[in-house]
Order: sequence, then C-alpha cells, then structure tokens
Amino acid sequence: MDSISMKGCTRSPVFLTASSSHLAHPPACMFHCNPPSDSGPSCLVPTTVAVLGSGDFSKGISIRLLRFGFKVVVGSRRPKLSSHSFPHVVDVSHYENAIRKSNIVFLAIHREHYSVLWDLKHLMAGKVLVDVSNNRRVNQYPESNAEYLASLLPDSVVVKGFNVISAWAMQQSYSKDASTQVFICSDSIEARQLIMELARQLNFQPVDMGPLSLSRYIENIPVQLFPGWKGPVLAAVALSIFFFGYSFVRDIIHPYVKHKQSDFYKIPVEIVNHTLPTVAITLLALVYLAGQLAAAHQLYYGTKYKQFPHWLEGWLQSRKQLGLISFFLAAVHVLYSLCLPLRRSERYLLLNTAYQQIHANMENSWNEEEVWRVEMYVSFGIMSFGLMSLLAITSIPSISNSLNWREFSFIQSTLGYIALLIATFHGLLFGWKRAFDEDAYRFYLPPSFVVSLALPVCVILGKVLMLLPCVGHKLHQIRKGLDTSPYKGQRLEPVGSATNISPERVTIM
Repeated sequence: MDSISMKGCTRSPVFLTASSSHLAHPPACMFHCNPPSDSGPSCLVPTTVAVLGSGDFSKGISIRLLRFGFKVVVGSRRPKLSSHSFPHVVDVSHYENAIRKSNIVFLAIHREHYSVLWDLKHLMAGKVLVDVSNNRRVNQYPESNAEYLASLLPDSVVVKGFNVISAWAMQQSYSKDASTQVFICSDSIEARQLIMELARQLNFQPVDMGPLSLSRYIENIPVQLFPGWKGPVLAAVALSIFFFGYSFVRDIIHPYVKHKQSDFYKIPVEIVNHTLPTVAITLLALVYLAGQLAAAHQLYYGTKYKQFPHWLEGWLQSRKQLGLISFFLAAVHVLYSLCLPLRRSERYLLLNTAYQQIHANMENSWNEEEVWRVEMYVSFGIMSFGLMSLLAITSIPSISNSLNWREFSFIQSTLGYIALLIATFHGLLFGWKRAFDEDAYRFYLPPSFVVSLALPVCVILGKVLMLLPCVGHKLHQIRKGLDTSPYKGQRLEPVGSATNISPERVTIM
C-alpha cells in the first residue's frame, strides 16, 4: 500500500470491534477503518501520537515519527529532566497530559512499571495502546506483556508491535543493515489495520500476526539466541569431537603405544587441521542428503502432498545453517594449512630430511607422481573453497534478493553439488594410495579421510541416481502435481516452508 498524506485526518465515531474478553466496554471513539482496497488507504492515522516513557526506544520512535511528519507528545515521570533528551519540537509533559492529546499511545515502559498506569485507567479508555516492551528471557512470565496489559486496562485496545525494531534502527531513515519487518497482533481487526498503516507510513513492513494471543511469540523473537542454529551447531560439535578423537587415537596414541614415539605436539595444529575439513565436507554432504531424502519420500508415496516427518522438516529448514558452518570450518582449514610451514617442528623435520638425503648421498629426490598428486590436491581444494564462498555470498539477503529463483537455485543447488564433488576429489587426492596401504590402518581403523568421504560419496551417487531418466522424470511429474498416492482422499497439504518448494533444488545458504 502506498503511503498516504498524514495531514487532515479526521475522526469518525465508529467503534472498534474487539473479539477479546479483555474489552469489557467498547471504546468511546476511534479512527475510521475501512476494509483494505486498492483505491486508497484503509485507515486514517492521526497526526499526533503519544509516547509514554523517556528511554532510548522512546527517543528513537519519537525521532522516527517527527521525520515522517507526525506531532509527538512524550509522557514522562520527570518531564523537565527528560526534555533535554528529545528534540525541542517534542512536547514533553506528564503522563496525564500526553494521554489526553492522542488516541494512539506507545507504551515504551517495562512491565515492572505497568502499575503506574492503573491510576490513568480512565484516561486510556477507548484508546489504542501499542505495547513495545520485551522481556529478558524467553517465556519469562505465564502470560505475555501485552496480555497482562490488556487485563489491567480492559477498556483500552492493546496492540503488540514494534518490539522487534531496535532504538538505533528507529532513528535510521532507510535501514539497509537492519530488518524493517514489524510484527503486529491485536484482538481488534481495526486496531491492527490502524497500527499497520502507521507502520507503513514510518517506512516499515508490517506483518499481521492475528490475535493478541500470539503476542508471546512476538515477544520471544528479540530474546531468542540463534533459534535455528541449535541443531546444526550441535551436529557440528558432535562431528568435531568424533573426528578429533578418531585422529587423536590413530595419529597420537598409536605411535606412542607401538613405538614409544611422542607426537603430542601435533594436537594444537595438525590434529585440529585434520578435523576441520572432515567435519566441513560431512556437513556439506548433510545439506544435500536432506533434499535427497525428501525426494525419496515423495517418490515412495507418489505425491508431494504427503507431509514430511518432523525430523526431516527440521533438517530441511536447517540446511542454510549447516552450509554456513561448513563454509566457516573450510575457511579456518585454509588458514591452518597456510600456517603449517611456519611451525618450528616443520622446520626441524625439513632439516632432518635434508640431512638424511645428504647422508644417503641422494642428489635428486624428485617424485613425479607425488608432485602431480599435491598439485592436483591443492588445485581442487582451492576450487571447492571458491565455490563454497560463492554459495555463502549468495546467502546474504541483499545478494539473494537481486537474483531470480532460477539463478538462486542454480547457484545453491547445481554449483553446490559441484562444490561437493570437487571437495570429494580433494579428499581422495589427499589420501591417494593410503586407503589401500595396510600400515595406514592403525588399530585396524581406516584413515580419517576414508571415513569422512563415505557420506559425500553416497550423496553424489544418490544424485546420479536421481538424474537417471526413469527416476528424474517421475520425480519431476510429482513436483508438477502428479498424485499417484493410494490415499488421495486423505492427503495432507504441504506444511512448512520446506515443502512448498522442490526439496532437491535446495537453498543451503
């Protein structure tokens, strides 16, 4: 909806209808809201807005309102002291005066101070109260702050919104590095439309979340700590512990037990550098394995309308995080590899090797096969890391938004599989003949590169299988809507973002 003029707005004696039991009495006066249409704005937003509180958020929302042509009245317990923190055009007064001057009141105060509003209950009757408060942790109270406020002030219309926008972002005219989405919920449809129109005029993107009961979800958004990263991070940590312990047993414990050779100095660099690439390529394989399992699920049931299991649904939605962690570990692996020649132990080994060659009267130690192996090994590693960098760059919202779906899918899926394939060659060239060397199986354990390449090879073979005409054609028809399931009458519609798109054309980053 285009922004509308904020001047000349008129009031209309049309009551806001609210389905909540919090509204014991209908508001005495409110602004006229029509159903949304293309002909013009759905709500007439008043030109004066009241803000209760004098903190950082109050200052931020006041500056934002002033910038877009609104008149702002700020209510404070100490107006004389607080007036120095606001522009001179802002009317800073006591709570009572601020509430009387506007029918839209932003409550920029903490829940602990809601009790001061009890004596102002009669002044807030019939007004729209926008609760912008947040808690310190998830589900801190039995009910949300907005629901608690609605129970304290049943004659007012409570709207939850603007709590996901920081005070800093409020003061920016066009925030390029901050989200502009504003989640809004209320039991009154008219109040939601009114505040959503206000958000549009403030150059935000309002999202209608429905009734006030969803305010708990909105309040939990700012205090959640990487909610989508828990599973991927735990998977990365578990794989890191496994491969680190695996390399430690083979490369440190085995020489010590068999030959009384102390190689514990290798733990900080070499063992860590062995762990990083194995975990990185395993996580990258897990990204595409999820899409293949989803495709197998559709082929098995003969329809795309069968809901995925919850574990697979969560896996599909975690592919971006898995891919980014894989890229991070690969980048750290590159840094470790560049630092290998700088170690003192490496210099000693080089000097010892040179001394042994001189002692053996060896003039030329050139090994053509080993030279080619290392050259190809390094080259494939650079190419795979370059492709992974491209995948990571296209995950940036400003970059991904500039690509259409086909371009984005080509980079994330096609080039992603190519990156996995090249990374697999990189690992195979690193190991070379050691997979068939009996001495490489220490404690009867295969080399770590053999274990780490097992899953990527299976994923690549699975992709080849799905490219076969007999499989690929049927899968393509299913994704176009073909339903061969025997349970057509009981089919489930796709649920979740991961089932609305082709699971094989994944977006990993």
